[in-house]
Amino acid sequence: MYRVKQLDTTVNLAGFSRWLSGQGVAHRITEEGGFQVLWLEDPAHAEPVLSALDRFMAEPEVRQAVDRQNRSPVFVGGRWQPSPRHAPLVLGIIVFAVAMVWLTAMGQNELAASLMMIDPRDYDWSTLAGRIDALTATLASGQIWRLLTPDFLHFSWTHIIFNSVMLWFLGSQIEWFDGRARLITLFVITSLISNGLQYFVSGPLFGGLSGVVYGILGYCWLSQRTAPRFQFPPALVTFAVAWMVIGFTPLPEIIGLGRMANEAHLGGFIAGLALAVVLPVRRRRGA
Repeated sequence: MYRVKQLDTTVNLAGFSRWLSGQGVAHRITEEGGFQVLWLEDPAHAEPVLSALDRFMAEPEVRQAVDRQNRSPVFVGGRWQPSPRHAPLVLGIIVFAVAMVWLTAMGQNELAASLMMIDPRDYDWSTLAGRIDALTATLASGQIWRLLTPDFLHFSWTHIIFNSVMLWFLGSQIEWFDGRARLITLFVITSLISNGLQYFVSGPLFGGLSGVVYGILGYCWLSQRTAPRFQFPPALVTFAVAWMVIGFTPLPEIIGLGRMANEAHLGGFIAGLALAVVLPVRRRRGA
């Protein structure tokens, strides 16, 4: 064990200790000569733990968030572990998306065309002007659902599994803490922006919940900085952004992953960041 911090015994570190355990940080708190000492098993954790401890001691809202997390029924051992009843909306979206993978034969049958922004068989969408005209005509015919339904068009099981896992992990936290209305707002706006940007850049041959997932990630990351309540590793944001940047290079196609919906990822992420700024946080549940 490595000694990293000595504090007065008047500081209550019980909640912080439970939070560290939930993050998988091996540690110990002992008393020595009227002081309490924080020890860490891995010295590499010292800097982030000390930074978190400083915020815990200086910001009452952080202490309240940690306390709510420790008492919440959806946190087991400090880790986010919701059951289906805690996030039925997210679960419903995932079930519907998986069902559409099967019904569309992974985007290979005629039903898939009805989920795209436009029916690619009916229009010339090879130019931007053609794509604008095609979408205008499609919406004028009443097919408004096409603005959202590309989210439910996936072309591989790997794609739907990854999106489902990420949507469950992050989306369930939004549904629990910020409410279903906030989650629906995020879903609709990030879908519109990510699908629209991808369509105007490349046409209708794309699909997936990735744009929504990126939007939810951007929202969680930025909103978390002012009102801590979500649980996810900071490295997740770094990885997601790095993967988005890689998507704009030839590398995914070179290694056999095909072309990625890069504009959908970018549009969703920016939309999520914007929504974190413009939507005030209304804490819905604390336990």
